[in-house]
Amino acid sequence: MKISIIGQGYVGLTVAIGAAQAGHEVIGFDINEMLINELTLGKTHVPGVSTDDLLSLQSRKNYSPTIDVEKLGMSQIVILAVPTPLNDNREPDLSYLESACLLAAKNVHCNALVINESTSFPGTLRNFIKPFFDSESSFNFEFAAAPERVDPGNFEWSLSNTPRIIGGLTSDASISAKKFYETFCKNIRIVSSPEVAEAAKLFENTFRQVNIALVNEFSKIAHRLGFSTFETISAASTKPFGFMPFYPGIGVGGHCIPVDPSYLSFAANKVGIDTHFIDLANLTNLDMVKYVVSRIQAELGGNLSGKSIQVAGIAYKIDVSDIREAPAILLIDELVKNGANVTWFDPLVNVDLPGKQIGLLPTIDLGLVVTPHKSIDFSTWIESKTKVFDLSSNSKNYGWPKFL
Repeated sequence: MKISIIGQGYVGLTVAIGAAQAGHEVIGFDINEMLINELTLGKTHVPGVSTDDLLSLQSRKNYSPTIDVEKLGMSQIVILAVPTPLNDNREPDLSYLESACLLAAKNVHCNALVINESTSFPGTLRNFIKPFFDSESSFNFEFAAAPERVDPGNFEWSLSNTPRIIGGLTSDASISAKKFYETFCKNIRIVSSPEVAEAAKLFENTFRQVNIALVNEFSKIAHRLGFSTFETISAASTKPFGFMPFYPGIGVGGHCIPVDPSYLSFAANKVGIDTHFIDLANLTNLDMVKYVVSRIQAELGGNLSGKSIQVAGIAYKIDVSDIREAPAILLIDELVKNGANVTWFDPLVNVDLPGKQIGLLPTIDLGLVVTPHKSIDFSTWIESKTKVFDLSSNSKNYGWPKFL
């Protein structure tokens, strides 16, 4: 089948490679010309997608990255895989999705199945996406929602073995989407409506946001009462039922957990439902940076002015390069506001933010472990006996105190 995927980020590229490896003819469309040029050369930004994959599939003409909208023309399936971030007011921003819909509606010249993988609130497929195609095209489109569940850097749960939820506007749309996805996904679950599929994605990440907020609040209690958060969680985890461990950190980052709960809250508020748990969880996790900085300030004598501090790892997650909603960025800003001289090192992140270094510095007042990628060599801090606070929830034991 000829498949067009609009958006070649973490989600779109992963699906494109999966579909291409299953034998489909995949057009990977993106408006970012630099990204398309890199993909054409085999350069990849997504864990699990290799240069060999990209070049091999292109040579066999199963995958074609492009900025040419005319190549969408005779697509049998169009997948929308564009960002759905929050605006400055932390409300849903569907501008990328709107642009993708208009682009597809105007340039696909046949009856096709439109699948939305972009995360959004319940009703987006029915009330936001479909009307663009109805107004901009004379062709008959079918519509289905199949929200992405990609977990970058997770090699245990991949595109193929993570269950896929599908909800079509019609039974034919659901069946067609299922037939497509089962060519490269092992477990497909059809639900009764796109709203159920859309809501499931939001709820699973809201569950995580709320529990992360709970453990972050618990870490404050543990610190004040003088016992170990991590040891307590380990002890609680011995219960073989009814408990799932979460670990504290300086906040949450990425394209899902910090964002999806706000989409659910937005939809609920529109129909007059207050979302106390969701809103409080969002605030609790966003406030962790200020709490951590106040703790650091207290540990360094009550004043950060002129203190040299370096952050190790600023990506939102270990062994990925993504800095969307990364709390480390907020941490750096807050430290600077309090007078500290802050530098950072992250071998996976290639952005020009102030304080960037090509390695860890030995002569600093404090090192902060935020995102301990496997590729970070901490020997500089170990050998120089740098004072270090470990702010991560998952790192090697170098004898540094777990700060939360």
